[in-house]
Amino acid sequence: MQQILNYIIKNSIRMLFLLLLGISLLLTIQSHSYHRSKVINSANGITGGVYEKIHSFYEFMNLKSENEGLAAENALLKSLLYNQSDSINKFDQDPLNIENDYVVIQSKVIKNSYSIHENFLTINTGRAKGVKPFMGVVNSKGIVGIVDITSKNYATVVSVLNTKSKINAKIKKSNHFGTLTWNGKNTGFVQLIDIPRLASVKRGDTIVTGAQSVFPENISIGTIHKIYIDTESNLFTMDVKLFNDMTSLGHVYVIENKNREELEELEAQIKDE
Repeated sequence: MQQILNYIIKNSIRMLFLLLLGISLLLTIQSHSYHRSKVINSANGITGGVYEKIHSFYEFMNLKSENEGLAAENALLKSLLYNQSDSINKFDQDPLNIENDYVVIQSKVIKNSYSIHENFLTINTGRAKGVKPFMGVVNSKGIVGIVDITSKNYATVVSVLNTKSKINAKIKKSNHFGTLTWNGKNTGFVQLIDIPRLASVKRGDTIVTGAQSVFPENISIGTIHKIYIDTESNLFTMDVKLFNDMTSLGHVYVIENKNREELEELEAQIKDE
C-alpha cells in the first residue's frame, strides 16, 4: 500500500496532466459535432474489426440456425421468381422496374444490441460498397433499421428498437399513414402512432412501410396486436408485433432509394413557400 502511495506522489504531476488532457479532449469531442463524428468514424473502423471476429466465432457455433435462415431466404426469392405476375402487381404494374429505383447491397449484422433504449446494430459493409447514411436495412422478414454512420468497411444502424427511431408506416389494407416508434418496453413490439380515428382497424391487420420512408413502399413490418386511443390527440396508437425477431439477426440488405434526395428537395421547397 505504501509503495502505491509513493508511486502516486512521485508521479502526481504527470497523472494530473493526463487527467486534465483527458477531460479537455472529452469536452472538445462532446461540444463539437465535427470532432465527435470524426471520433465515431474512427471508432467504427477499429471496433468493427473486433465485432466481426467475435461474430465469426458465434456464427461458427450457430451454423445450423444460419443455414436455416439462408434456406428461408432462398425459398422467398424462388417464390418471387416463380410468381412474377404477383411481383408486378405488388408495384401496380409500374413500367419502371424496382431495380431502376433502388440499389440493394448485401450485408451481415456483426453486432446487435436490444437491451437498452437506444439500440444500434453494426453491419460489415460500409462506404467501400456504397453504403451511406439514411439507407434502409431489411431482411427476408421485414425492416431492421436505418443506416446512421459509415466507415470504409462498416456501418452502424439505428435499430427499429430505438426510442429515437421514427419511420413512416401505414395500414396495408386502408393506406392510413402513421409514424412507427418504439416505447422501449418489449423487443417484440413497436408502436404505430397518429392513425386517424376514422381508419378501420382491427387486431391482425398488417403494417407495412409507407411511401415517404427511406424504404421501398409495402415492406413488411408486423401485425396489429393492441389498439389504444391517445387521450391527448384523440388518435389511434397501436402495438405492432414485429415479423422480425430483432434479437436474432444475420444476413441483411441495405437499400438505397435513388429518388430520395429528389423527394426531399421537393418537400423542402414546399415547406419554404
